[in-house]
Amino acid sequence: MNNNPEAKLLRIFIGEFDKYEKKPLYETIVFEAKKQGLWGATVTRGIMGFGANSIVKSTKLFEISSDLPLVIEIVDEEEKIRKFTKTIEHFFEQSKSGGLITIEKAEVIRYKASQ
Repeated sequence: MNNNPEAKLLRIFIGEFDKYEKKPLYETIVFEAKKQGLWGATVTRGIMGFGANSIVKSTKLFEISSDLPLVIEIVDEEEKIRKFTKTIEHFFEQSKSGGLITIEKAEVIRYKASQ
């Protein structure tokens, strides 16, 4: 696919330690995105951040783990993105996890598998 000015970027902000049915929530979201046929998903680990609870979490030299922020990004057509947000809301409710979900405009210039 080339040049789709109608695409949407879905961003999901969660904590590294958030779980859904004893599995990392980020893994659950990525595998569900694949199952639903979305174009792709990327998880990025932040080095510092805070959310609705206003607790700042950061990586420090002497800390081994600090529940760092994660951002999951998915780009696809608007209809599929909006449908997928309902699935994510279900995961959040079932896991009692906090988080943030945003949808933004995205223009896809190139989307192609490697050869």
